[in-house]
Amino acid sequence: MNTYELSRNWFDFCFENPEKISPNHSAIYFFAIEHCNRLGWKEKFGFPTQMVMDAIGIKKHETYIRYFNNLVEWGFFKLVQKSKNQYSSNIITLVSAIPKKGKALGKAIRNHTEKQIESTRESNSSIDKPNNLVTNKPINIYRQFAHLKISVEEFEKLNSEYTKELIDDVFDRIENYKKNTQYKSLFLTAKNWLKREKNSTKNPTEKEQPMIGRMTQSTMEKNFMKFANVKIPQ
Repeated sequence: MNTYELSRNWFDFCFENPEKISPNHSAIYFFAIEHCNRLGWKEKFGFPTQMVMDAIGIKKHETYIRYFNNLVEWGFFKLVQKSKNQYSSNIITLVSAIPKKGKALGKAIRNHTEKQIESTRESNSSIDKPNNLVTNKPINIYRQFAHLKISVEEFEKLNSEYTKELIDDVFDRIENYKKNTQYKSLFLTAKNWLKREKNSTKNPTEKEQPMIGRMTQSTMEKNFMKFANVKIPQ
């Protein structure tokens, strides 16, 4: 008899009789195993009621006795000598109580394992799509706030066209924008904002440049004619 055998037999019994057991049964039984181990695995040993109640958190003596008697009745404890009150010790022997079938726990664990494997296969089949080439690679996040985030890889794409300072400034403005909840992608949103920023600061268009040239030439002609004392036609 060893700790593994006692534990295995107990949980076999639990699987076969789920309507009978409670966490308090397990607490008392395993504390008895622990106490027996500390005493050097004595065949018969004192099991003080008050000590057990303090160890497992049971407050009422009547409650403890009910669970203790169940363990005796089910054959996990052999009562050698009954205590006279809650301040004296029951003397017990641990019994390697073997359930009738003895296969409930092993079968339950085997069934659970098979279901878990099947579930994992189904889960993987829905995740491992051909176009997800980086499924198993960790994603490094560069910036994240609220429901939006951008990866380091996406940031580097923006950084190839714009400076880091400008990109970070746009991120700050998006974060402080009250209606940013309508955005779904920080990368695409930032790309559009940066594009507008670039358009608003670039040089005049080609259509505007000839007009500037004509205005400059006209002004020069007027100034020359005025300097030559020539009457300027109205």
